[in-house]
Amino acid sequence: GGYRVRTDLVGSLESITRVRGVRVAMVVSAEEGLVVAESSMEGIDGAAVAALTSGVVARLGRATEAAGRTAPAFVHLQAERGALLAVPAPGDLLVVAVTDAAVNVGLVRLELRRVAEHLA
Repeated sequence: GGYRVRTDLVGSLESITRVRGVRVAMVVSAEEGLVVAESSMEGIDGAAVAALTSGVVARLGRATEAAGRTAPAFVHLQAERGALLAVPAPGDLLVVAVTDAAVNVGLVRLELRRVAEHLA
């Protein structure tokens, strides 16, 4: 435990928030569901997004493990008005984006992976 907000990561996250349709980008502690760093374009409850994302990714990880598969390399939850996208990163972290419905998911995925690699 003991994650602290890392202001040094905000610049990296801004490459994600610059993609049209991304509302927030963050680095989240996968195990604890806490915000490690955040770059938000508008008022979104980062703590709630972090907790939801870590919970969903943990459940998917357990389900895929039970099925004899490896953990997902990319998680995409689509909702009516947008999506939640997450990529695992070293150090038990997740790089997360909340987007509008019309976002270019492929481009956001590339940026998420680039930031995850930067955390290695």
